[in-house]
Amino acid sequence: MLLFAAATLVGAAGLLPGSARAEPSPLKLVAFGDSLTAGYRLPADAAFPAVLERALKAKGYRVEIANAGVSGDTSTGGLDRLDWSVPDGTQAVILELGANDMLRGTDPAVTRKALETIIARLKERNIPVLLAGMLAAPNLGTEYRARFDAIYPDLAKAHGLVLYPFFLDGVTGQRANTMDDGLHPTAKGVERIVEGILPSVETFLGRLGQNPEKKG
Repeated sequence: MLLFAAATLVGAAGLLPGSARAEPSPLKLVAFGDSLTAGYRLPADAAFPAVLERALKAKGYRVEIANAGVSGDTSTGGLDRLDWSVPDGTQAVILELGANDMLRGTDPAVTRKALETIIARLKERNIPVLLAGMLAAPNLGTEYRARFDAIYPDLAKAHGLVLYPFFLDGVTGQRANTMDDGLHPTAKGVERIVEGILPSVETFLGRLGQNPEKKG
């Protein structure tokens, strides 16, 4: 009789208000990069991580994207701060570094080594990576461009990463999408970046078993 009463109470409890199943926790991503990620001269809610998070939520994904962008950072600088910029509990990283290396004419071998070390260290922590690529400016010459531009597809292939080939696609050379320095994206430019990278991010999330929730 007591067992029956207990079972009845348990069953009734499931009908009480507030007994709905807890919603799954959002996936914790870190956008790890330079000023293009940080949102140079933009309000925080107009920076790439915030705009991407809103776009993904609008599609039904449960995500939180931390902004770990540092203006002026190089790939080597990113490597130096990796452990504290990507804290424990991070479940995935969008890696965007290399633009400042290119602008400074850094030897592509140095950039490649730093990026590969970042990827390897994140893999050791079981943190998947989406790699956002960069392209060298034409004035750096054909040899430099060939060596630099090959870094991202080579690393993506070697490590089995989702690659977005050019982070500034649709921004570079477009006055409406760049600030007066001709380099950094405006708020409109960030929206264009998010529009371009979104399919790659969705592919990345799909690999992680993350699917959008059906609305309605």
